[in-house]
Amino acid sequence: MWKYEYTVPENKKIRLIVHTDCKNEADDQFALAHHLMTPRFDVKGIVAGHFCKNPQDYGKEETAKASYDEVLKILKLMELEGRYPVWTGAEAGMEDEQTPMDSDGARFIIEEAMKEDTRPLYIACQGALTDVASALLIRPEIAEKMTVIWIGGGDYPKGGFEFNLVMDIHAANVVFCSKVPLWQIPISLYKNLAVSLAELQLKVRPCGKIGEYLFRQMVMYNEKASGLGWVWPHGEIWGLGDQGTIAVLMEELEKVSYDLIAAPRILEDMTYLHGQDNREIRVYQSLDVRLTLEDFFAKLAINFGNNNRPGF
Repeated sequence: MWKYEYTVPENKKIRLIVHTDCKNEADDQFALAHHLMTPRFDVKGIVAGHFCKNPQDYGKEETAKASYDEVLKILKLMELEGRYPVWTGAEAGMEDEQTPMDSDGARFIIEEAMKEDTRPLYIACQGALTDVASALLIRPEIAEKMTVIWIGGGDYPKGGFEFNLVMDIHAANVVFCSKVPLWQIPISLYKNLAVSLAELQLKVRPCGKIGEYLFRQMVMYNEKASGLGWVWPHGEIWGLGDQGTIAVLMEELEKVSYDLIAAPRILEDMTYLHGQDNREIRVYQSLDVRLTLEDFFAKLAINFGNNNRPGF
């Protein structure tokens, strides 16, 4: 399927579920493509998540469907149609911390977690935690069978507003207070994965239909956001923050930097309440930005670029 002149040993591979609110902004698409192009990852399926509190022109009850359609578009542009199961998650956040939002996406997470497989299972969650939390409430025993990697939450120790968190604070508390291993990549850290539109025009746009689409949809979203009067984004700079889930699974162990802290409770204003009797979670302090972004650019060029051009 890919054009690499190397293979990844089977005992080095991991099982992965990609959870993405793929039509919410313009960076999830980059992360999805990166996950799929990484041979260390045995992607078992993709769950399309909601962004119901930022519905834009999709409608509050249609955002997970919009993510689902965008996932299918990315697969088509990468000539991967039919190779991965795609499931729709809940269309809204949880109403409380006891009642799951049942969905095909949550059921798929349960199904994959319950399989007998010696390889570890990771959930790369790049949006609201609704479907992960619902799966944990429906079948609590899956907590010991997977690891959740989450792009989200405010900076420590205080916390505060963060987009993926505001989508479903109840779900975040379910995950934080559960027993599932959790690796958190908070806001200031994932924003370090910054790129310029000029860089993307040079390194992404020339790489086939997928490269053209990734670049163009980001330019279009940049203009759309400006027209709405938002402070963010800033005109020429964007963040590929969702690539953080790849970063923590690709880094050399010596370079991994995280703190182990007792998981806090998250209050309504999204600040952290510490001193809870919860298990420890990883809170990452640094990522290898160069490794992560250059790995993405290289894989895109190898598989979809014209490798005869100068510079490739």
